[in-house]
Amino acid sequence: MVVLITGCQKDDFKEIIGVCPVVLSTSPENGATGVPLDKVITVTFNERMNPATINQASFTLVGTSLVSGTFSYNDSTAFFIPSGSLTSNTTYTGTVTTSVKDATGNALQTDYVWTFVTGAAGADLKTAAQFGVIAGTSINNLGFSEIRNMDVGLSPGLHAAITGFPPGIVVNGSIYASDDVLPVGVAAMLAEAKKDLADAYLFAEVATSPSSAIISGDQGGRTLTPGIYKSSSTLLVQTGNLTLDARGDANAVWIFQIASNLTTVGGTGGNIILTGGAQAKNVFWQTGVSATIGTGTSFIGNVMALNSITVNPGATVVGRLLASNGSISMSTNIVNKP
Repeated sequence: MVVLITGCQKDDFKEIIGVCPVVLSTSPENGATGVPLDKVITVTFNERMNPATINQASFTLVGTSLVSGTFSYNDSTAFFIPSGSLTSNTTYTGTVTTSVKDATGNALQTDYVWTFVTGAAGADLKTAAQFGVIAGTSINNLGFSEIRNMDVGLSPGLHAAITGFPPGIVVNGSIYASDDVLPVGVAAMLAEAKKDLADAYLFAEVATSPSSAIISGDQGGRTLTPGIYKSSSTLLVQTGNLTLDARGDANAVWIFQIASNLTTVGGTGGNIILTGGAQAKNVFWQTGVSATIGTGTSFIGNVMALNSITVNPGATVVGRLLASNGSISMSTNIVNKP
């Protein structure tokens, strides 16, 4: 009996006996959709590889153009960290070439190629994300409101314009205003957060990918899948609850572009409901005028209002109340970090 043993090739293309390196898995996996824009790309091999052979020439990621980034290696897994966010709703192709070799010099025998598609881009709040409540002119509270695991900020308004704390409390957070002397640098910190909020607001206002769906009037009783929803006037959630269904995609994003006011009304609904793995942090309400959260309702997402936000008695929020220019009024509410 004759036994034929397949070997691997080194740099000089001499066949040697040994285990051929192969790609076992990638993250994202081949064909994945809705991939986060900050995703670190990984490739896992069947054995330890030579890290010196894993670089921009041998491990590439291409969307609309070649993606630059940095590489690292641990055990049998290579990591590619893009230098910036990936582009939303884009097909990316990853390639690991035969220039990649194992620790003994055996080369990958064929190029490994796979593709994945990124999801929609949410608004990046940056430093504004540390705030559960931030306003421009004043923050007023009545009753026993709680802001949990986030800060409260006012800029350019002064600390005297923050009222009702106590009885309102901030749990695992602090209250800041632009005239605070301590800690040092509060004014600059708040100014940066307001700038980041303005940038996030503008991003959400003009976002076009994926293409927006036109909505109007009362959204109560509807179920909306991920995407961009545009209203040219006031948007309501009143006669029933509005359900946001991620369809199993935990990275699903909703952006509501509202030209006028956002109003939820309690009594026969008025709640925002998440299902299918949806996350509150990925829901954005860009509001061209002001927002009102209805009495006793449950609200989900990040409100970015150009002017003011009013939260009526007993309403709860999983998200953020971010008013660029005006005031925020609360009355026995709970605001939880999304």
